[in-house]
Amino acid sequence: MKIAVAGTGYVGLVAGVCFAEVGHEVVCVDIDEAKVKKMKKGISPIFEEGLEELMRKNYKAGRLDYTVDFKAAYRKADAVFIGVGTPEQPDGSANLSHIATVARQIAESVEKDCLVVVKSTVPVGTNDKVEQFIHDFLINDVKVEVASNPEFLAQGSAVKDTLQAARIIIGTESKWAEDILKKIYKPFKLPVVSVSRRSAEMIKYASNDFLALKISYMNDIANLCELVGADIQDVAKGMSFDERIGSKFLNAGIGYGGSCFPKDTKALEYLAKQHGYDLRTVTAAIGVNSVQKTLLFKKASKRLITFSGLKVAVLGLTFKPGTDDLREAPSLDNIPLLLGQGAEIFAFDPVGAGHFAKKFPEGRNGKGSISYVKDPEEALKNANVCFIFTEWDQVKKLRPKDFKKLMRTPLVYDGRNIFGIKDMIKAEVEYHSIGR
Repeated sequence: MKIAVAGTGYVGLVAGVCFAEVGHEVVCVDIDEAKVKKMKKGISPIFEEGLEELMRKNYKAGRLDYTVDFKAAYRKADAVFIGVGTPEQPDGSANLSHIATVARQIAESVEKDCLVVVKSTVPVGTNDKVEQFIHDFLINDVKVEVASNPEFLAQGSAVKDTLQAARIIIGTESKWAEDILKKIYKPFKLPVVSVSRRSAEMIKYASNDFLALKISYMNDIANLCELVGADIQDVAKGMSFDERIGSKFLNAGIGYGGSCFPKDTKALEYLAKQHGYDLRTVTAAIGVNSVQKTLLFKKASKRLITFSGLKVAVLGLTFKPGTDDLREAPSLDNIPLLLGQGAEIFAFDPVGAGHFAKKFPEGRNGKGSISYVKDPEEALKNANVCFIFTEWDQVKKLRPKDFKKLMRTPLVYDGRNIFGIKDMIKAEVEYHSIGR
């Protein structure tokens, strides 16, 4: 089928590439001409394992293209997928301006019957408005319906999560729309769950917010474990054998980040309030996560008189390994606090340093300074204290004795519980982690 995809971020680009991979004719639309030129050369604007290989493969095969000409892309498309951003606004609601812009472009461009599919995460009821909005601006006498098809990809494994998804959720209001989406997804050979549009929209929020709840719950229990002398990793292991709980998302740490959980929890909380309902569990998860992000900084502040003039090693800047995404990363909360006290930061991240440097340029930043280094060892050399924010493989490969050998003062605050407590004690490293 002929498919157009609006937006070339995590959602749009990955979806478009994977549609091409299973045999559809796909064109991805973006407003940035320089970005489009790079994608035509097989250069991905996002760091995602396996994505560039599939981009080059399908572009060469003629199944995948990129353009800034939305009219040409939408004119004869069988389906147009919307994968643009819905960023969080100050009050927690979702900014739908990009959705509206694309919807109007589609309405003014389509020349044949077309299914518009919203993959972007949007508040429940948004797709009803998108359909009406398109009909308001429709120029040609064609049939256009809107369907919901939320994504459930995780950054760092987005391609795999799309091609090998646990399920495909489609939300439609007609048999015609349902049949088109089932035809599009037939080559994936994956389970399809067909529901109403509003149910599909809610499934996305309910799923993400449940995982956020699970993370915040474990972090809350971890904090209590420290107070009562239990080990959160032992607790998590014991819980994981219960099939009602499962083994995933039980790792305690310094909170969740990224483009989904923080935004989606706040959006669902906002939606509930708009309907006069207090979503207390989600509100609690948001509160726990907010406090958790700077927990290690607060611990270290009690241990040290000041960070002024101290060399601070920071290992990891992105919110998780396998991605260059910094959105809601704990580093964004902790680095300003360290700089504000005059710390001399030496930060390592294999893919996120360039993006981070745009926010915090190398050199003086207020009272402190920041330098970006090529490996963890360089960051640790002669450091007075070390913070671990992301469990990159390069960090996990370090040995306890490396901290003792390289650091001036082997004082480590590990937000990802990478190392064994006994191993660190044996290596004569003062080691602080989460819930242990």
